[in-house]
Amino acid sequence: MAQAVVIGGGPAGLMAAGELVAAGHDVLVAEAKPSVARKLLMAGKSGLNLTKDESLETFLLSYGPGAEWLRPMLAEFDATAVQDWARDLGQEVFTGSTGRVFPKAMKASPLLRAWLGRLDAAGVHIKTRWRWTGWNGDALEFDTPKGHRQIEADTTILAMGGASWARLGSDGAWARLLQEAGVDLSPFAPANSALSVDWSAHMQPHFGAAIKSVGWTAGGVISRGEATISSKGLEGGGLYSLTPALREGAPLSVDLVPDLDVTTLQQKIAAKKSKTTQSQWMKKSLHLSPQKIALYHEMNRGSGLSVETLKSLPLSHAGLRPMDEAISTVGGVRQGALDEGLMLKSRPGMFCAGEMLDWEAPTGGYLLTACLATGRWAGRSAANWLARTA
Repeated sequence: MAQAVVIGGGPAGLMAAGELVAAGHDVLVAEAKPSVARKLLMAGKSGLNLTKDESLETFLLSYGPGAEWLRPMLAEFDATAVQDWARDLGQEVFTGSTGRVFPKAMKASPLLRAWLGRLDAAGVHIKTRWRWTGWNGDALEFDTPKGHRQIEADTTILAMGGASWARLGSDGAWARLLQEAGVDLSPFAPANSALSVDWSAHMQPHFGAAIKSVGWTAGGVISRGEATISSKGLEGGGLYSLTPALREGAPLSVDLVPDLDVTTLQQKIAAKKSKTTQSQWMKKSLHLSPQKIALYHEMNRGSGLSVETLKSLPLSHAGLRPMDEAISTVGGVRQGALDEGLMLKSRPGMFCAGEMLDWEAPTGGYLLTACLATGRWAGRSAANWLARTA
């Protein structure tokens, strides 16, 4: 029986641990925080989106440049497999109107309890408040509640997340350790990020309200999701898929009437009575919400009413919010630093998984599915490596 150490107790790490213990190895999960899967629990507070019920080819479109790298891992653990996995843990799932899949309990906690119970019964040992600090020779070093510890591992899975939501555990501190060890990393950048907007005072009554039924465009990418007006700017699923384009400086615009064609809109504008104010007309003729009308006036000061301003309203903003506020990050361990089994080429026996890898995906189940799939892949690869080297 080999000693396997998984560093990081999020979805990728727990998935890897399950594969290694199933292969008959002694598995220790070292988690720096007081409890595991804190980001998963936070994400599940508003409804845990497990995956998106799509074919593999459609699913892969959401991973951009990382799609081909992730293809074999997602092919082995796709949207259907995620649903079967949840059901096997006693959590029934349902598919919403947009194809997003949720557990019927909606929250993450019942799923996590069942998952941890299964891992415990299989013999996985989980240690919390164990922070990895590097190596002493080949031994792993940890700061623990009982002081400094060293562990000689036969194989190690690194699954410590990206560099967002540091309070939940993903602080990216591991990057320095890997860089010092000669591992090739991409710099971190925000993914699935909100936007900073310096609102005028008249937007304050709308803080906390959502802008719905619009079409956001940046860099040729169009999103029909909603976004919420906050005191800091705009946030929500409608914008998150545009983060790659916005990171590159692409201008952002919004179609306030995406279901209205240009000809019909032109006719409505032509029929507007001169005594009717723009706000009155937009409310009565276009049935725009107060939030849409407020956004229109905020971003269209001094310009006249036109098809262009309603169908492609430019949005001025101050850039993406700070990285630690982003739902996820891009950057981390490059594909070239790993073999096909996600083992570091520079450190045989050490594998990487989850958001540590240099890929990104929008919210909507894509993030979680890839974390589960890469964790599973790394765990199986590590087990196979142990079998070959025994």
